[in-house]
Amino acid sequence: MRILPLTMVLTVLSLSFCAQKEAPAPAPAPVVVTPITPTPTPTTPTDTAKKLVWSDEFDKGSLPDTTKWKYNIGTGSNGWGNNESQYYTRDSTNARIENGNLIIEARKESRGGKNYTSARLLTQGKASWTYGRFEIRAKLPKGVGSWPAIWMLGDNIEGPGAVGWPACGEIDIMEHTGKDLGLVHFSAHSKLLNWTLGTQKTYKTNVENVTDVFHVYSIDWTKDMIKFYIDGVLYYNVGNDGRGVDAYPFMAPEFLLLNVAVGGNFAGNTIDDTIFPCRMVVDYVRVYQ
Repeated sequence: MRILPLTMVLTVLSLSFCAQKEAPAPAPAPVVVTPITPTPTPTTPTDTAKKLVWSDEFDKGSLPDTTKWKYNIGTGSNGWGNNESQYYTRDSTNARIENGNLIIEARKESRGGKNYTSARLLTQGKASWTYGRFEIRAKLPKGVGSWPAIWMLGDNIEGPGAVGWPACGEIDIMEHTGKDLGLVHFSAHSKLLNWTLGTQKTYKTNVENVTDVFHVYSIDWTKDMIKFYIDGVLYYNVGNDGRGVDAYPFMAPEFLLLNVAVGGNFAGNTIDDTIFPCRMVVDYVRVYQ
């Protein structure tokens, strides 16, 4: 774990007048000119004209919609590649719909050789997108050891033609760790630019009340750039510098992931057991293209 143009129309106003010169003749009356109103040329859809193409408002049922989401189960390889301390389940205690929100809850309980459980939901195999605006309104868990994330991975991480991680491309729309309360991270990882090499494209900023109130975490993603926002404010850009897919693989479909990890390389080895259960609350996920 670790985003068109206006057509100028020239209006030509035609002024015409006539006057006759006769003797004797009164002065010609002034001519009233009525401007011609042009018919606008239809414009190509722009970022401001994107339409909602996929969403989950989490307002139906008691469990995540399995037509939209699936679950990762277990501990993955080497703690999901990050030495994480949780076992992911599909239990309702770890992932459920409650009061119009998605709840992803980490708990202090033993499972599969781990001392904690949690959930990781993903749209892999159900929905993926190339470019668009992605908006997620969420409230984050509090406490040392928590590591919530809202992120994306390339479809080609596995399956036919798989290139694996990080060549598939990873976009971290939001990451936060309990050890650094309020410090929100945005990142993009690729074959050349990733955290294992210390070369990832990344930025962090302090956000007030991340664990107490909802904020909207979003990206605008095109073939040329990924823009990272919080509550509509632009904080960071990752541009396509022309070095190809090894540096900017973000020109192919990616799917969404939502999860709360416990411990791990990014969150640290210190885990405060008094914080559990802790939860990320998601109001909605919306995708525009």
